[in-house]
Amino acid sequence: MRKIRWGVLGVATIATDKVIPAMQRSAYGEVVAIASRSAERARAAATRFGLRRSYGDYDALLADPGIDAVYIPLPNHLHVPWSIRALEAGKHVLCEKPIALTAAAAETLVEAGRRHPNLKLTEAFMYRHHPQWETARRLVVDGNVGTLRTIDSTFTFFSDDPAEIVNRADIGGGALLDIGCYSVSLSRFLFGREPERVCAAVDYDPVFRTDRLTSGMMDFGVGTGTFTCGTQAPDCERVRIFGTAGRIEIETPFTPAPDHACNLLHQTDAGAETIALDPCDQYTIQADAFARAILDDTPVPTPIADAVANMRVIDAFFRSAADGGWIDV
Repeated sequence: MRKIRWGVLGVATIATDKVIPAMQRSAYGEVVAIASRSAERARAAATRFGLRRSYGDYDALLADPGIDAVYIPLPNHLHVPWSIRALEAGKHVLCEKPIALTAAAAETLVEAGRRHPNLKLTEAFMYRHHPQWETARRLVVDGNVGTLRTIDSTFTFFSDDPAEIVNRADIGGGALLDIGCYSVSLSRFLFGREPERVCAAVDYDPVFRTDRLTSGMMDFGVGTGTFTCGTQAPDCERVRIFGTAGRIEIETPFTPAPDHACNLLHQTDAGAETIALDPCDQYTIQADAFARAILDDTPVPTPIADAVANMRVIDAFFRSAADGGWIDV
């Protein structure tokens, strides 16, 4: 069976700690090369993972004819330009979230994708591939919580290191872009529609100038999605989903350990049930889903237009924080 040959642009922690090991367990792909602005760091990563080739230049990797697809874990402000360059080099592209810093920038990537219709392009929102989210969405769609009314999510961690990307405003740091994007995405995913308007309250770090604590509300017309995300708060991630006849609670919605079972609480008037899901690696599932789309020439699981729609909502949140009120999306 043919496997997709992956190249990785960058040696970000998410790539070296999570994604590359997961891709190496993929049934339909294999990582064969990695690039960094530092040839030494690229060689070290290649040695660590037993990769065939390393490059001290991103363009050199894109010029490699032995690579079919690239995974891009670069800082947020580099997602669009390097995704476009990868497409122009004839590579399929799996790019980390958020796809861009603004919806307008994301649109330029969509246009580039249209110029290369034979190439696959998608945003790496790995959480959607995890069976716990497939289970949650099926429960909602099948009416097992009645009519969906509201979703509340929390995602926080603590970092005050000025060198961390999340604390650098000039390259797209901050809570909303880094982790709040999950809350926006999951609410749109579960409601199956776009919010009509949003409202946000943001606390900016006086030194970093990044949003260190953002709370928001999305009005979907038929219900609401509320969330808090923060980069200077205790570690926490939780999602609660409420309908007219039940609720679902996801204990570890975004970063479940691949070697531990996941539990969902599903409660109705009939009682409470804990749904246990076997351990799995959502990054491996994501890599396989993308590789299968390439090999079978089928649509990617989540179209790139979804990434643009997510960015429109995030844009509206930033406008709301500046204007101090509700903003139409």
